[in-house]
Amino acid sequence: MSIQLGKLCARIVEQHFGEVVRTVVEDLFASIAKPLSQIIRSTGLTKSEVCKSLAILIKFNMVGFELNKSRTQYEYRLHYDRVVMVLRYPRYVHLIQTKFGHESAVLMEELLRSGTQTASYIIVKSMSIVDIKDHNTLALLRDKFADLANEHYIIRAPEPNPGDGSAELMELCHDIPNPFFMPELDLRILKDMHEGKAVKAPDENVHWLVNVEQFHIDFRNTIMVTAIERLIDSNAGECMKFLLQLMRERTNPWEAVSNPIALVDLRQRCERKSQNVEMLRYLDQYINVMESNDYLSKFDTKGGGQFTVNVKKIFEQLTWACIENVIVEKYGSKAARIFRVIRMKKYVEQEDIQKEAMVPAKEAKQLTYKLLEENFLQIQTFRKPGGGNAGAPKSFFLFYVNQSQIVSMLLELSYKALYNSITRLTHDKTVNKRLIEKSQRLESIVETMKERGESDSYISEILETLTPPEQEILTKVKLRVKSLYSAEIGIDETIFMLKLYQQYQK
Repeated sequence: MSIQLGKLCARIVEQHFGEVVRTVVEDLFASIAKPLSQIIRSTGLTKSEVCKSLAILIKFNMVGFELNKSRTQYEYRLHYDRVVMVLRYPRYVHLIQTKFGHESAVLMEELLRSGTQTASYIIVKSMSIVDIKDHNTLALLRDKFADLANEHYIIRAPEPNPGDGSAELMELCHDIPNPFFMPELDLRILKDMHEGKAVKAPDENVHWLVNVEQFHIDFRNTIMVTAIERLIDSNAGECMKFLLQLMRERTNPWEAVSNPIALVDLRQRCERKSQNVEMLRYLDQYINVMESNDYLSKFDTKGGGQFTVNVKKIFEQLTWACIENVIVEKYGSKAARIFRVIRMKKYVEQEDIQKEAMVPAKEAKQLTYKLLEENFLQIQTFRKPGGGNAGAPKSFFLFYVNQSQIVSMLLELSYKALYNSITRLTHDKTVNKRLIEKSQRLESIVETMKERGESDSYISEILETLTPPEQEILTKVKLRVKSLYSAEIGIDETIFMLKLYQQYQK
C-alpha cells in the first residue's frame, strides 16, 4: 500500500459514493483491520453514518469483514484493489457487449451498478432499460443471465451463516458447492414483479456479484494474443488463442507455466475450429518462433512434441518493453539504449556503458546518472582492499537493474497519474457545469424538434442560443474530457499488466 494508492481510492469512492463514505475508506486504508467502535472514534462520524458507509462498501465488495481472534466482534478490512477496479467497469461491459450482445451488457451494467443483487431484481430492472420490449424479453433476459453464470462472468455472493452457533454474529461462507448454479426463475413471477405486484421473489436469498477474475483472465489472454500478433503476425496470434484455450482446460488459469500441451492436440483443435489454411500449413514454424522468443518451452518430444506456455516469462518481457517505452518517452532513445545495455550485461561499469551503448562519454554519464536519480538504475559498490602503504582502497561502482523495484515505482506513478486525471476531470466538469447542462438541454430540444418535423431554420435559431464563445469553450472542454478518459483507460491497462507481473513473481 502507498500514499498515492490511498489518495486514488479516496477520490474514486468520493466520486461514486460521496464524502462520508470517502472518510471511512481513508480511515480503513490507514489500518489493516478495524472494529466498528474504532472507526467511529477515529472518523468522528456518527454510528449510523459509519454503518451505512460500511454497508455500501460491503455491498460493492470493497470492504470485507471477519470475526476477531476472540470472536466477540467484527473487524473490517478495505479491499483497495476492488476500489481501483471501479475504473475498469466500462471495459467489463464492453467485453460482455462484444461476446454476448446488448441484453447481456445491460444485465452486466445493472449488476455493476447494484454491487450485489438477486437475479430476479437485475432481470426486472433491466427489462425497463432494454430497447425492445415484448412478451419474450423477460425470457430472453433470464436466459442471458444464465449464460453469464455458465460462462463464469458472474458468481454467487458468499452466504451469511451463524458463527459458532450464535445468531447475532454471522460469518460469510465462501465455500458454495456450485457458485455458478442458476436457480429456477418462474416467468410469471418475474412478470408480476415487473408490473409492480407484491410477490415474493423465488431467489430472494441467492445474491450475485461480478466475477472479476474471469474478466481478468480474458484481459490477460488478450494481452498475450496481441503481443504475439505484433511480434509475429495475426496467424501466430490465432495459434496462441487456441493454445490458451487448451491451457484453460488443463491448467489452473493463474499458473505461471501451463501443463504440457501436445502439438497433435493443438493441430486437431485448429483443424476443428479454424478455417485459416495458412496457419495450419505453417503451424510447426509458428510454434518454433514462439519457442525461440521464450513464449513457449519444449517439455517433451513424444507425440510430435509437447509444449508449455510460459505466462510468467511473457509478462516479464512485456514489462521490460513497458519500462523501456517509459524511458524512451521521458528521456529519449539514447537513455533507453543505455538501460538496455545494463539490463543485458547485468552489472556494468561507467566506462563500459558508453562503449557498449555507443553514446558520447559526457552524454552517457549524464543519462546514466539521470536514470539512477529516477530509480530506473541501481548502483553496487565493491571495494578492493589495499595492501600496506599502497594508499586508499580502490572502489568499483557497478550499475544494475532491479525490475521489481522499477515496477513498484511505475505503479506509484500510475496511481498518481490516475488521481491527477480524475481530479482534473472533476474540476473541468464542475467549472463548466452550467455550460454542459445548457448544451445537453439544447441537444434534447433539437432531437424533439426533429422528431416533430420542425423546419431547419427554426432548429438553427434554437442552436444559436449557444454563443460562439460558449461553443468554443464547450469544444475545448469536450476534447479535454475525451483525452482524460482515454488517458485513464491507458493508465489502467498499464496498471493491470504491472500487477500481473507482480502476481507471477510471487
